[in-house]
Amino acid sequence: MELPSGSLRVRVYAGVDPLTGKRHYLTETVPAGRNAQREAEKVRTRFLNEVDEKRSPRTRATLNQLLDKWLDVADIEPTTRMGYENKLNKHVRPVLGKLSLNRLDAETLDSFYASLRRCRDRCGGKTSVTHRLAGDHTCTARCRPHVCKPLSPSSVRQIHWILSGALSRALRWRWIAVNPAAQAEPPAPPHPDPQPPNPTDAARIITESWRDPDWGALVWLAMTTGARRGELCALRWHHLDLAAGVLTLRRSAYLDANGELQEKDTKTHQQRRVALDPETVAVLTELHARYVDRLAQLDATADPADYVFSPEPDNSRGYRPDTITQRYGRLAKRLRIDSHIHALRHYSATELINAGVDVRTVAGRLGHGGGGTTTLRGLRGVALRIRPTRRRHPRRPDAATSFCTDASAFDERPLSTDCEGNTRSYPCWPTKTWRTTAHHLRVGYSLRRFRRHSPPSHGNSQGGRPGFCQSGPPGNREFLYARKSTLPKFILLASPGRMTTSRV
Repeated sequence: MELPSGSLRVRVYAGVDPLTGKRHYLTETVPAGRNAQREAEKVRTRFLNEVDEKRSPRTRATLNQLLDKWLDVADIEPTTRMGYENKLNKHVRPVLGKLSLNRLDAETLDSFYASLRRCRDRCGGKTSVTHRLAGDHTCTARCRPHVCKPLSPSSVRQIHWILSGALSRALRWRWIAVNPAAQAEPPAPPHPDPQPPNPTDAARIITESWRDPDWGALVWLAMTTGARRGELCALRWHHLDLAAGVLTLRRSAYLDANGELQEKDTKTHQQRRVALDPETVAVLTELHARYVDRLAQLDATADPADYVFSPEPDNSRGYRPDTITQRYGRLAKRLRIDSHIHALRHYSATELINAGVDVRTVAGRLGHGGGGTTTLRGLRGVALRIRPTRRRHPRRPDAATSFCTDASAFDERPLSTDCEGNTRSYPCWPTKTWRTTAHHLRVGYSLRRFRRHSPPSHGNSQGGRPGFCQSGPPGNREFLYARKSTLPKFILLASPGRMTTSRV
């Protein structure tokens, strides 16, 4: 098509817009000139090839339309969806929502990320007043001059990955020809700097929380198991095996869009069993006794499906996760400790790593999805800074005493025959020790690796397996959550008064 200016407009039909149902055309204008006809033919050929190869955009949709369509078909958790919608409605839609997808490029996204890092409200350096109320009102002391607060790098990265997911879907749908988010550069991930409470502050937190025994039991369990707040809110009595000292975490509580309490799978969609130490078992036993006494006063009977932690006298309803966060925040504020409820999870991980437990085993106990995660690597750095000086080779009496309450079990030494035919005994002692006791709390289990010291030319004269050390009665194994690929060939699971061995 020739325009009045002499330029040529090339227009090729590219199908029907899936959103509007209108015909979609690829259009480009070639400036007037001696070679205009030849250039127009090249453009037409390129457009036809793109249509044939299905590489051309099929829609003139805006970013808002894409986000609506993507959220409608995305298979994500309800809590994840609410987080996405909150970030999109607060930061993305007001700025980029009406922009056409074919005008969205990497330069636009980089500028958008930079503006968020300068000011989360994108004020542009203009002076304004931050109002606490919407609409017409009389300003009070709560309406203050605007102060620029940058959006954290982690939040900007989350926005980038949300947009990247939506634009990747648009590329697959052929709404766009190139994903601009793949070419944009989000902020570098921040170095993990968890701030778990130190042992002194942890002891103060426990002491203060025990003013209410039920609340103290919740804080204690959060410290010793590292469970998430949603997992504690969804914990029911049938998830506890106090006789075996095992806690099963399989559900997590959350609030839906209407503010109603709901339950779902855990964050990693896996259930895990966590061994409990005797002190924690005693705390939960007393908690259950108080629960039964309350039901007796109410002329009700105990139900295994009742919640372990509940604001109701009959434990028929669990806590809201934000209630636990707010109550713990008020407790920490009274003690003038800079801490939050998730810091107790960091505290548990730090104490385990400080005791020598490898990162992957700690990740399994805490329910991390990717094994040694960035946070755990940061916590290992914290643990290394506070780890006390230790002997390279612990003395045998100390190792035996610290490992089993019945130290006499170490007197059962395997016998072997030397080269002269004399029967001799060879002791067993730890060659490498992992202890999981906190400074003020016993975190729940002890793990040791043993090696049998005997002449290499002679096997086990008692019929045992080489490299196998066992003392105490067989059976009565205590379950411990761990990843088999990260444990030594032989592990020994210990509980007070007995030791058992297990091959993994």
